[in-house]
This record gives sequence, structure tokens and C-alpha cells, in this order.
Amino acid sequence: MTMNFYSPEGRRVYCNENRKWLSSPLTLTEAKSKEIILEAIALMCDSEHNLIVDLGCMQGIIKRNEGAVGIEEGKVRDIALISRVGKSVCFTVEQIKTDASGKFYAELSRKRAQEKCIEEYLKLQKSGRIIDARVTHLESFGAFCDVGCGIIALLPIDAISVSRISHPKDRFSVGDDIKAIIKSVDPDYRITLSHKELLGTWEENAENFSEGQTVTGIIRSVESYGVFVELAPNLAGLAEPKVGVQKGMKASVYIKSIIKEKMKVKLIIIDTFEGEEKPPLKYYTEDENIEYWRYSPEISHKNIFTDFLNQ
Repeated sequence: MTMNFYSPEGRRVYCNENRKWLSSPLTLTEAKSKEIILEAIALMCDSEHNLIVDLGCMQGIIKRNEGAVGIEEGKVRDIALISRVGKSVCFTVEQIKTDASGKFYAELSRKRAQEKCIEEYLKLQKSGRIIDARVTHLESFGAFCDVGCGIIALLPIDAISVSRISHPKDRFSVGDDIKAIIKSVDPDYRITLSHKELLGTWEENAENFSEGQTVTGIIRSVESYGVFVELAPNLAGLAEPKVGVQKGMKASVYIKSIIKEKMKVKLIIIDTFEGEEKPPLKYYTEDENIEYWRYSPEISHKNIFTDFLNQ
């Protein structure tokens, strides 16, 4: 596996190239001279919030003020360092020293690795760029994602999928590696992401289903006039009311009709049952950028779209 210097933390820690640079004081010294971003596991966080890192050939220390961009200014809280214990952290090698007993140790900087990520990677990304991300934390309003070297971006809940969910945990788990789209970047390089545009248009999703089929879905909303059932993350249908159904249940549904011009899928609920697993994500593009995305069919009177060039 080839090492991507600016990938989310955890993606490069076990790759052969990363292990090579961590193999000896000599290779670490060379990595220092070339300012190569490396990754290893944080063993502990001491009382002063310095991270102790296992480099294999020696221990390393990431001092608190070198723990993250914004930590000294108070823009990043210390919990961002504490929460890395037991997990991988990226860093550059700043110094290799010996302690009082003559053992080698390395002074490391996660902050410098993040600065390089911003300058050489994130600054070059425009709205509409598709990037790799790793889900790090879930809140009711959205998913926080590592978009490179531990730099966190927000994926709002309404940008996760077209099918409405009550919480990001309905779609993701912490640690999931996903694709995401850069929606906006503010002057302080706070990044907002989108995701739903990768999950296919109404037509692309509807083509996977046919009238007369009975398939599995997830009940997302129960209303007086019907039940909304998610068939795929970007496709939901409306079923006739049925007693006893609840949001979050799985359901077997009969596809009564698919009406393209109205963007409607009419369903009949056959049965409901409990189920915990999340529906699989399918990405419908291999492009590196999306400038304009239209969800609704051309023949529909609705015009649901995202224009990334005019955010």
C-alpha cells in the first residue's frame, strides 16, 4: 500500500513505507530532514497533556503546544489530544535526542503535520472536490470527519443523504472511511462537507427497483397519511398507513408503482421487523470533482440540485 501523506489519521499507520521510516534512528533522522509526515500509536497523555507515542525503535513525545493547529489559541480543546490515546497520530520529526540514561527519544509535531496538510493539500481543494474522510464523532446535527492529518470538518445531517435520518448514527459509525465533497472553506480553513451528491440521482437509484418487487427498507417517518420507507440512502417511497409500525424498524415492502415525473415510489408494507445494521453506501461517481448535481429527473417539475460553483 502506498502512503498518502495527507490522508485521515489511521489510514497510513500500518503501511510498509510508514513502518520503514520508523524502523531506526537513522531512518527517523532522514524523515526529519525531508519533513515526511509519519504516523504511530499514542500510548498515553500525561498530566500536562503531552502525548507519548510508540515509534517502535524509540518513544516520541508530542508536546501539548505541538499537538494540533489552534491548540495554543484555544480554537482546539485539549480533549482533541486526550482522545487520541490508543489511536494513531500523525506527526513530523523535529528532533532526535538522548535522555539521561542515553536512550534515544524523538520530539514530534502533530501541529506541523497539520500545517503542511493545510498548505500543500487543503488549500488546493475547491468547492466540489471529492476527498477521502474518516468519521470521528457523531452529534445530532452532523458528523465530524477527519479530512487529513487529524483536521476536522463538519458534515451536516441534511447533507448526508436525500433520505432524511433522525441522527447521523443511522447512516455512519465512528471510524467509517467515506467519500465526501468539499462544500465550503472559510478563511480560517474551517471546512463544511457534503455527501448526498455521491449517492446517486433519483433515476440512478430508482433503476435498481421495479414495480411488482418486494424488497427491504427502513421506516424513516410515520405520518397520518402514510409511512416513508427508505429503499436506499437517496431514495424513499411512501407506503399506505399501517398499524404498529415505528420509525427505525425494517420492513418488507411491495413496490406498487414508480412514477418518474412525480419522483414517487408507492409502496405497501408487507411486514415489519427489528434490525440494527445500516444500509450499505453505494457511490455513483468516480470523478474527482462535481460542479453541478441535479437529483431530480429532467421530466420532473421539481428541480432539486446542488451548484458547487456558486456556494
